[in-house]
Amino acid sequence: MKQNFDAFTKVARLSRFHNRLVGLRSAFTMAEILLSLTIIGVVAAITLPSLTGNINERTWNTQRKALYARMSQAIALMPALNGYGTLKEESSSGAGDAVDTATETFITSGLAKVLKINNICDNEHLEDCGIVTSFTNMAGSQIEMPSTLYELSSSFRSVIYYGLSYSTIDTKAAAFETQNGESIIAFYNQSCRTEYLTQETLTIYDNVFGFPQSNMCVNFIYDLNGNKGPNTVGKDIGIMTVFNSTDSIVVAPMPSSANNAGTASWYDAAKMCTDADSETRIPNIDELSAMLINQNIINLTASARFWSGSVYNSERAWYVNASYGGRGSDNKPTENYVRCVKR
Repeated sequence: MKQNFDAFTKVARLSRFHNRLVGLRSAFTMAEILLSLTIIGVVAAITLPSLTGNINERTWNTQRKALYARMSQAIALMPALNGYGTLKEESSSGAGDAVDTATETFITSGLAKVLKINNICDNEHLEDCGIVTSFTNMAGSQIEMPSTLYELSSSFRSVIYYGLSYSTIDTKAAAFETQNGESIIAFYNQSCRTEYLTQETLTIYDNVFGFPQSNMCVNFIYDLNGNKGPNTVGKDIGIMTVFNSTDSIVVAPMPSSANNAGTASWYDAAKMCTDADSETRIPNIDELSAMLINQNIINLTASARFWSGSVYNSERAWYVNASYGGRGSDNKPTENYVRCVKR
């Protein structure tokens, strides 16, 4: 009996000793806990910015598409886009008697009738509508926000090309805030037309060309979250352009990068975009014309021709020329620059 008790006691002691060993082996030391927390922190620091950036990009893309839909519907409800406001140059240099209410009147008497707008700001109070004084363009450079049509693009001032010329009177920008919280600055061309100003017969190069500026009625630079960051083109800032005074066309091209894809014939231009990224394509002529007008913002800086995806006829396709600020047609086998846009 005593031998059985002693054996049982030994077994119990061994069992308790084993349990203590297992408990010691399964516990973490303070050093191990600190090391684990350090590793978790490093991984989080690496992955969280990428995750946050992806979420922001998806949010901006959704907002951008929604804004484009609302603006397209609103513009379609306007019978004509030209002729708003008063536009009068100075009677003489330094006279100070210029009158310019064109853009502001376009917003108050035109756009505000078909689009829900919370606040309208004149040229002297753009910041009251959340318009930033400077922002980052697609090249990564900090540039000043333009406040007049001429500051937006020098091609509105005067363009002459092989006997065909175009110019317009400078207008002051105005701004507004939408009901959805976007801040938008508008640049208005009171004398925009529907028929393109073109030279149909030209001996040199057998070319057909014209100026998209003559058909640009209003150009918008929008900021999806007002003066909050990052205030960068391609993220929260983008462009939207309206062509033709009647039966207007609204485009909002978003370049896929700050750089050109390279040079190619028209036949290879579209493939160059899709080969680089399946989510990109070559812009049509209206989108490319909008990019020309906003060339400082999207960094369309090469003094060269850029192919569009639009066809002129069986042998020629449309391009824009960033060197003189116009558009024309070229033989499809010709090598021109390509700038891709997001789908």
